[in-house]
Amino acid sequence: MPNLKDLKNRIESVKNTRKITKAMQMVAAAKLRRAQEAAEASRPYSERFNSVLSSLAASVGSAEGAPLLLRGTGKQDVHLLVVMTAERGLCGGFNSNIAKLAKNHAADLTKVGKQVKVITVGKKGRDALKRELGDYFIEHVDLSEFKSIKYINAQSIAKGILARFDDSEYDVATLFFSKFINVVSQIPTAQQIIPAKFDEDSSSANQTVYDYEPDEETILADLLPRGVATQIFSALLENGASEQGARMSAMDNATRNAGEMIDKLTIEFNRSRQAVITNELIEIISGAEAL
Repeated sequence: MPNLKDLKNRIESVKNTRKITKAMQMVAAAKLRRAQEAAEASRPYSERFNSVLSSLAASVGSAEGAPLLLRGTGKQDVHLLVVMTAERGLCGGFNSNIAKLAKNHAADLTKVGKQVKVITVGKKGRDALKRELGDYFIEHVDLSEFKSIKYINAQSIAKGILARFDDSEYDVATLFFSKFINVVSQIPTAQQIIPAKFDEDSSSANQTVYDYEPDEETILADLLPRGVATQIFSALLENGASEQGARMSAMDNATRNAGEMIDKLTIEFNRSRQAVITNELIEIISGAEAL
């Protein structure tokens, strides 16, 4: 049985830890509001943008004149995985869930003889994938110096991805991120960005026929690179909200667990102190009887 001093020190240590987790929970809650507003504000634009691209793509089809970003290279031999995670930890299973989805996708591709290349965005994703997919790493994007994510950050990432596509380094690019639903629910998502892939709902929902000037191929050639940057920016915002929601939930659980541990240690401390007092009384009574 630990002595009273050890128990007292441990109780104080857990109390200090609880103060830290409570403070982190409050900070995450404050950041979550801003991140959630940014993510939700970007969704209508992103959805409308994809709807317009989908309509244009449907009219062009996979003709020879279609941009390469739309029709692809005609092969699916080399896959680029862009794994987006957080720069910091202490956010529950947020980072590990995204990394797990990317690992499973890479394993499925390698089983059928496909070549895999990985770009990591966020330090935690790189650390989680280093052991199993480290040989496939070709680039790492560090966003730790940026306090808030701007569109220029997404443009920078998209520029590198598009340059590699122009150099024929890969055939298919897939984005991995976590879609924000609410504080306790974030869904790891894989989204193909090159060649452009659109939901059937978005293409069938817009039945209006338009005349385009200039022609559809020229417009798509200009919009598709912007579409890649827009999808990356939207994924970064979704990730930011998901990270803060996961951290808030994780710190809330940690605070409650610390409270339960303090209660258990306090009971153990009281029992130990009572046992010490009882032993001292027995010794005093035994000494008095001996006299």
